[in-house]
Amino acid sequence: MSAVTEAVSQRMTLGDLVTDHGFDLVPSYAGDVTITALADDVASVTPGAMYVPCQQVSLADINEACENGAYSALLPLAMKPQLVKHGKSLVDMPLMFADITRAQLARIASTMAGNPSDALAVFALTGPDAALLEHEVSEVARFLHMLGNPVGVINANDSQLLERFLDLSYPVDVLSMQRAIAVCAEDGAAALIVTMNDDTLQEDALQSVAVDVIACDGIPEPDRAQEFMEITAEKYGCAISKQTRFVLRTEESDTLALQSGVEPALVRPLSFAIAIGLAVGVRKNSIRSALRVTREFH
Repeated sequence: MSAVTEAVSQRMTLGDLVTDHGFDLVPSYAGDVTITALADDVASVTPGAMYVPCQQVSLADINEACENGAYSALLPLAMKPQLVKHGKSLVDMPLMFADITRAQLARIASTMAGNPSDALAVFALTGPDAALLEHEVSEVARFLHMLGNPVGVINANDSQLLERFLDLSYPVDVLSMQRAIAVCAEDGAAALIVTMNDDTLQEDALQSVAVDVIACDGIPEPDRAQEFMEITAEKYGCAISKQTRFVLRTEESDTLALQSGVEPALVRPLSFAIAIGLAVGVRKNSIRSALRVTREFH
């Protein structure tokens, strides 16, 4: 169950969706109706929402969404013949019809939330070893915090925002991702760490998320690691641009981690965190200061 209801900063009309996405609106004169939220199941519908089940559902579900306050429903094209007779909807609210893709849904959700990922530095961490990745996500979050960045984390085992729990259902879908990012941005996070694996994310969950860094550990060969990151990014809808940084541990980050004096088990995840910091332009003096705090913390 998912919805984009919190931190919505931009209202959207049904006419906007017709213009921008070519959706079929019934009745056509309902273009001025404004929606204030998206919900992909009946239980998440709030007054002003558009119900977007993305699959065929029963007329009873659609009517229940209407009773819960939905202003519209976006339904598969195959449902139009059973819901529209002689040009009129059988439901007491405007209906839209389209075979919507997750990429389209993500763009709509991101637009409604004010493109929240643009306000954060987003780090997508991945790798073939789930246990190692889990450890490294925690260390990267701690290290970024030591560098003075309020951090949010989306991870199947422990999602947090500024040290408070984020209540999410896993794997996270497109709508839940946009809602979580919007909440992080509104609450003052400067950075967001996302674990990019099947436990945490549904396919395409990162559509319309501006990811600044994709980092990988656990594959020693740089070419294979690069290929792994690109394939993983494509799976979860993470667009790669000229600004996207791909990060691996380096000899420099390993050396700095070893010099920090932390216990041996922490050297590798700390090196990974340092490599990410260096990749985004953090100065070595700042990193060394953070390492001193990290050593005292551990």
